[in-house]
Amino acid sequence: MSNRENGRREGAGPRISLERQLLWWAAALAVMAALAHALGAILTPFVAGTVLGYLLNPVADRLQAAGMSRLGATLILLVVFIFIVISAALLITPVLSRQLEGFIASLPGYVGTLQGLLSEWSEKLTAHYNEFLQKYEMGASAPTIDLQKYVGDLVGDWSSLAADFARSLVSRSVAIINVVSVIVVTPVVAFYMLLDWDSMLAILDEMVPPRHRAEARELARDIDKAMSGFLRGQSAVCMFLGSWYALGLTLIGLNFGFLIGVIAGVLSLIPYVGSITAFVLSISIALVQDWPGWRLPLEAIAVVGVGLFLDGNVLSPRLVGASVGLHPVWLMFALFAFGALFGFVGMIVAVPVAAAAGVILRFFARRYRQSEFYLRPPQGMIEGR
Repeated sequence: MSNRENGRREGAGPRISLERQLLWWAAALAVMAALAHALGAILTPFVAGTVLGYLLNPVADRLQAAGMSRLGATLILLVVFIFIVISAALLITPVLSRQLEGFIASLPGYVGTLQGLLSEWSEKLTAHYNEFLQKYEMGASAPTIDLQKYVGDLVGDWSSLAADFARSLVSRSVAIINVVSVIVVTPVVAFYMLLDWDSMLAILDEMVPPRHRAEARELARDIDKAMSGFLRGQSAVCMFLGSWYALGLTLIGLNFGFLIGVIAGVLSLIPYVGSITAFVLSISIALVQDWPGWRLPLEAIAVVGVGLFLDGNVLSPRLVGASVGLHPVWLMFALFAFGALFGFVGMIVAVPVAAAAGVILRFFARRYRQSEFYLRPPQGMIEGR
């Protein structure tokens, strides 16, 4: 038997073993996804507690390095966090609920007035354009654009989508039971995650085969860098932009300015989406509220413009950084896809999973560019030697 045949037989074993490993990993991921989809209604507090534990873990490590026990650091962090959340809820919830009720009650009037303004502007613009065409004999006149009908259709579509989304939330979450479970179970899960975080990481590290441990640790560090950079940094960006828009729009006298700021802050999890939402809502309400004046719309544009400038030039570069590698389109796709597949739980884990997937794909791309298949010269160059 030739050496080549022996080499083929010797190399066949590892190749089959690798294929089996990939099949096992794919099957495990499929089972985990199916379980997450089936248990989505009860997973919310556990996932939220795990994410909270991950976010607070660096602070617990610093307190522990300063001489405090792990248990003491965990208890202090959770007590402070719960105090901040309860205080913020007591301060924000009454104002937010009143503005939300007022916004829902005033929405038909705002939409009707805005439709009338857009229709009036459309007729004036079309009339001026037709006069221009007739003056210079440039052909037929432009057709009239019924903006009022288009806006009405658009608002109707968005209203139906919002109603469907609200109904899906109610049907998925089992209302009060799920809310209570989130409030009660999430801190308990976060407590145990913070307390045992290092030991859990040590167990996972021991499960990795020693020959792959160095690469696995490097990959885990990259995933942690991407996830922590985006989650902690973008959370700070969301809080700052939400506060900026809420205070700024309220101080200029815009109706529902606080509500718009809170909505923009939540949507700022996706870069620039919150600012664009704040721009559209604030300009629309300002036009209706201050018409025929232009002071309020210009002030709203100034507030949102400053927020956009700070987000793009100061906050995101310093707090999030370019090393995260999460493209906004990839992030939006992950949020919509995981939200459609796994509901609210999917939206919680979408950002961490997207960050981890991006790191893993870059790792495989790097290994591919280092492989013999990629670096092998063309056949003609090999024969020419």
